[in-house]
Amino acid sequence: MDLSDIRVEIDKIDSQLIKLLERRMDCAKAVGEYKLSHNIPILDKKRQQEILDTVEQKAEKYGPSLRFLFEDIMQISRMSQNRIIGDCDFRSVIENNIADMPKGGVKVACQGLRGANSHIASKEIFDDCELSFYKTFADVFDAVEKDEADFGVLPVENTSGGSVSAVYDLLMSHNFYIVCAKALDISHNLCALKQSTFEDIEQVWSHPQALAQCAQYIAKNNFTPIAHSNTAVGAKMVMEEKRLNCAAICSTLAAQEYGLQVLDTDIQDYSKSITRFIVISKKPYISENANKISLCFNVEHEEGALSRVLNMFSLLGLNLTKIESRPMKNSDFDYLFYLDFTGNLRDKSVMDFLCTLSQEVKVFSFMGNYEED
Repeated sequence: MDLSDIRVEIDKIDSQLIKLLERRMDCAKAVGEYKLSHNIPILDKKRQQEILDTVEQKAEKYGPSLRFLFEDIMQISRMSQNRIIGDCDFRSVIENNIADMPKGGVKVACQGLRGANSHIASKEIFDDCELSFYKTFADVFDAVEKDEADFGVLPVENTSGGSVSAVYDLLMSHNFYIVCAKALDISHNLCALKQSTFEDIEQVWSHPQALAQCAQYIAKNNFTPIAHSNTAVGAKMVMEEKRLNCAAICSTLAAQEYGLQVLDTDIQDYSKSITRFIVISKKPYISENANKISLCFNVEHEEGALSRVLNMFSLLGLNLTKIESRPMKNSDFDYLFYLDFTGNLRDKSVMDFLCTLSQEVKVFSFMGNYEED
């Protein structure tokens, strides 16, 4: 038998498989209708395990491979059933909050002071707002919690410094939503008193992330880095203490706000430094142009559990843009997975998929569907 003969045989088998799989999907839909009428959960782990074990046993030498294939088939079947049943804990919450986030006439909380990067991001996101500044990330969350602010603006990720894990932890503990995101090009500048010269500088003051992003520049010039709670706080302290040998690493806006001169520009170690800022809210605004979804989940301690979840995204052709893990507090090495992907929950197939996913993981938290610029 030559290659062409083998391919003809494969085509015949594929035709048979297609018809059999169509019949199986029809049966899966019938199961979904039965579960709907009898109020039975979609996922039956015992039944699933029995089928997979039987497949692996009968397939013998191809057992592990066909088990993997049948897991995909069964996941597709459950998504089909979810379209029939259409019920999950957060579906009604989402459908009742389909609305654009207001960008004017609102109160916004930022961490730091005027001139901080969060201040710059807020100005770019909101057309007209009342800005208030808070000392810590936790204070920003508390301001939104207490209705002192409608929204909070916070950094969550930088291309060189990575994720701001404290913000993700606060998101989970407050059960807030991400309702907008903005990627901001960050330019770090060396700013000092107008009487200072570059040769005077011995110490640089800034936020730890900014210091890390300028580490090579700091080392090259033998500066001593001093951490402050915010880049703008560093600038304000330089102005207030009036020490000729101290400079701030901050934005040009912060330099203007606190009367400093710019001694050097774009001092970050990498020419492209982008920080991603998010807007947090108690309410999950979902706009027509929402293009990013953020989730947090935890899976069972069993072989292939995470792989099966990620495979569901592949099956639907959804583009993952971020995934990282964080240890769960008060647990024995259990991990939460934070994940971003492109999509809009106004698309019914995406909503059905998330309903399926929410029922198949141990912990599931929908963190927002929002427009990212």
